[in-house]
Amino acid sequence: MIDQSASIHPSAIVEEGAKIGARSKVGPFCLVGAQVTLGEGVVLKSHVVVAGITEIGEETVIYPGAVVGEIPQDLKFRGEETRLTIGARNRIREGVTMNTGTEGGGGVTAVGDDCLFMTGAHVAHDARVGNRVIVANQGAIAGHCVIEDDVIIGGLSGIHQWVRIGRGAIIGAVTMVTNDVIPYGLVQAPRGELDGLNLVGLKRKGVARSDITALRAAFQMLAQGDGAFQDRARKLGEDADSPYVREIVDFILGASDRHFLTPER
Repeated sequence: MIDQSASIHPSAIVEEGAKIGARSKVGPFCLVGAQVTLGEGVVLKSHVVVAGITEIGEETVIYPGAVVGEIPQDLKFRGEETRLTIGARNRIREGVTMNTGTEGGGGVTAVGDDCLFMTGAHVAHDARVGNRVIVANQGAIAGHCVIEDDVIIGGLSGIHQWVRIGRGAIIGAVTMVTNDVIPYGLVQAPRGELDGLNLVGLKRKGVARSDITALRAAFQMLAQGDGAFQDRARKLGEDADSPYVREIVDFILGASDRHFLTPER
């Protein structure tokens, strides 16, 4: 079903069954599959492929050469019906790839709202990406990862499968992240080291000075306290008044398939 107000370039191929919302634009030489749904005001610039069971939220813009909704890069995939959902107002730049999920990973790859995926970025099967996430040029998110809200991933960086990155964290450029990253963490160096807190991001968000002070003290305790990392987090949680510190504690004590990046002692 194609809304009457949608614009489809004569060179584009829109397969029968696709749903194209009001005011959407499908540019030259695009391919839209039969099980695709484009929300209102979605723009496919040109040479964009949208395949599979893929839903794209309103006002999202996809730039030339991007391929979203193709099958997972997973040898265990056997053609089962899985999905890709992309939220509203995203900017998906040139050459970005996003794959559908796998049966073993829950069947859905999900991207939130207001994200920016720069040139050549990749989102693999069964990943869950939050809102206002930025992935810089050639950054790659592997399968089953969880990227929480307001995360920034630097260019040419890779996030290992099953890794969780907590809200507000920042990953420097050319960094490989193989373990979970606490909320508001700052990670850099080629083999991803937890090097502090994303203080610039916290200040830009207008976080109160008292909360930033509490976060600094919490990070120091996690770095230098006694016992294992989880033990330090439990002790930190006993006296945590700041909601930001509590968020870090809950993240560390939550379920995970990976170890954590921990501060240097």
